[in-house]
Amino acid sequence: MILIVDCGSSKTPYIEQLVDEFCDYTTIPFFELTESMAKDHKGLIFSGAPILITEIEMGKYISHVSWIKEFNKPIFGICFGHQLLGLLHGAYGSKMREDRDWQEIEVFIDCGLFDKLPSTFDMMEDHCESISIPENFELVASSDVCVNEAMQHKEKPFFGVQFHPEVSGNFGRIVFENFITITDKY
Repeated sequence: MILIVDCGSSKTPYIEQLVDEFCDYTTIPFFELTESMAKDHKGLIFSGAPILITEIEMGKYISHVSWIKEFNKPIFGICFGHQLLGLLHGAYGSKMREDRDWQEIEVFIDCGLFDKLPSTFDMMEDHCESISIPENFELVASSDVCVNEAMQHKEKPFFGVQFHPEVSGNFGRIVFENFITITDKY
């Protein structure tokens, strides 16, 4: 069973619909998440959020999930979830040009999250901030608008995407299918 951590995104129901195609899931609000709860699931998905990481104090969010640094099950962060995963591992956030449209994403290296996808594909964006590549992560994909469109941890099954696969059609659906496949290995 997958645990979907709802960080307040209006797109969380779309994540639920896609995950439901492949396996059972539970959804909980971000601040109800506990480490013991996470351990009872085969993987975690962190949604986006109506939060700007450069305009609020992120300490309470980071401290709430600080245990993730020692976690070993698959994690998939989307938009804010991607940013939170990065900040937790030492990335920094920055403002960028607002992007609320389709972007062509180019994948540079092998990543299980993008199996069965071409090396370039379109995904829907909805953000005005980005993050640097944190320590122990590698850049997986970029767009003309955002350098860190996707990243993966070098040793753990942690993945983050700045775009929104849950509202990006069949290619987005494949990303979720791939994440579920990854969780089946743990």
